[in-house]
Amino acid sequence: MILLQLFLVFFKIGLLTFGGGYAMLPMIQSETERYHWLTPEELIDFIAISESTPGPFAVNISTFVGMETAGFPGAACGTLGVTIPSFLVILFVARHYDQFRKSRIVNGCMAGLKPAVIGMLAASLFSLVQTVLVPETGFTWNSPIFYISVLILFIMGILSFRKMHPIIIIFLSAFMGIGMGYLTEIL
Repeated sequence: MILLQLFLVFFKIGLLTFGGGYAMLPMIQSETERYHWLTPEELIDFIAISESTPGPFAVNISTFVGMETAGFPGAACGTLGVTIPSFLVILFVARHYDQFRKSRIVNGCMAGLKPAVIGMLAASLFSLVQTVLVPETGFTWNSPIFYISVLILFIMGILSFRKMHPIIIIFLSAFMGIGMGYLTEIL
């Protein structure tokens, strides 16, 4: 039953999400909470791992969630679920590309979807930042650790906008996280 559930959930996510892997985050977050597959903290860990490993984000995170939930068969179901809709849509679009490219309806639909995707990403980002910066068992909004975390987030954001290589940012973030772990123990 869990394997079918994983497949169907990720099939739905793959079918109904426009805008790439990050646009899937709100739905992935919602579904993993709904089925109690992951805690918010575990989801953030899987997002970090998915970002740090080669391959498309959506495939990586569906594989990790499936693996955590039901082992290797779960990983296969999650991966197939999220990739099959894209594969089928691409086949259809490729066959009718000229018609889609010239359609006012399709162009209007895509123009309307862009702001919705950005809004969903912003809501998901806010939720994830809240989980990272103010975990349930840890520091609070007015602790020194919180302000150091915000500073690290700000620095990593600047480095990202400056087009620093993502691997360097990942390693810097890991080292800063280790330092934060030690600092949390002291404070």
